[in-house]
Amino acid sequence: MEFMTQSGAAAGPIGQGTWYLGEHAETLQQELSALRAGLDRGMTLLDTAEMYGSGAAERLVGRAIQGYDREKLYLVSKVYPHNAGRKNIFRCCQASLKRMGTEYMDLYLLHWRGGVPLAETVECMEKLKADGLIRNWGVSNLDADDMNELFSVPNGGNCVTDQVLYHLGSRGIEYDLLPALQKRDVSVMAYCPLAQAGRLRRGLLGHPAVTETARVHHATPAQILLAFLLTRPGVMPIPRSSRAEHTLENAGAADVRLTGEDLARLDAAFPAPTRRVPLDMQ
Repeated sequence: MEFMTQSGAAAGPIGQGTWYLGEHAETLQQELSALRAGLDRGMTLLDTAEMYGSGAAERLVGRAIQGYDREKLYLVSKVYPHNAGRKNIFRCCQASLKRMGTEYMDLYLLHWRGGVPLAETVECMEKLKADGLIRNWGVSNLDADDMNELFSVPNGGNCVTDQVLYHLGSRGIEYDLLPALQKRDVSVMAYCPLAQAGRLRRGLLGHPAVTETARVHHATPAQILLAFLLTRPGVMPIPRSSRAEHTLENAGAADVRLTGEDLARLDAAFPAPTRRVPLDMQ
């Protein structure tokens, strides 16, 4: 499944995340420049959430897209689990739209599973779709069992994506979730595709298998991590960047074509799991 804009063009293949963006006045202009640099390079999918900075990231997205053709953009936001039922979701969706300054969302996601029954959330998502406030809906942080349950409820099969943490050092979804979603033509939106800050990120970017692959392709280690995900059908990475130069580096990953030898090298260093593992969320 491809993320198609209202204009009929495909978004991507790499989107832009906004977690932690828009929260500090002193970095707003820098972050706006980063998002716009990506838009200008064809990274037209912008992912945000009502949770991010209590709406600050959505407002940043609204500022970033001013002057761009809305029909050529693909805007994604997420609703808190406790807001994902009849009592709150319609108000929350309208609030997210207002913060982004748009009349519709291309994709609205359940941020993670909470106490609201999936059937109720699906019913509400379908109503938002019928009302023209969203074009499609999906979920985030749902594992294989959750997805099987979702598909069993009325209209649950209309889910178009599951947004999950996925990168070279965290390949748990490859055991069961990713194959199941690919079979149903449900896309995977990979957040934190470069891993989060700390030892794991350093271990990935500085690993000899990654740096050697980067050398062969005259690319950066970050581009290799993104290019690895792009070899997986139906997967779109959504890296977050607060600087234009890093956004452009991310965009360049779409031009890297990993070979079978490259993938064997990366697989040997970071093997896929041979058993089911819990879904990573950090």
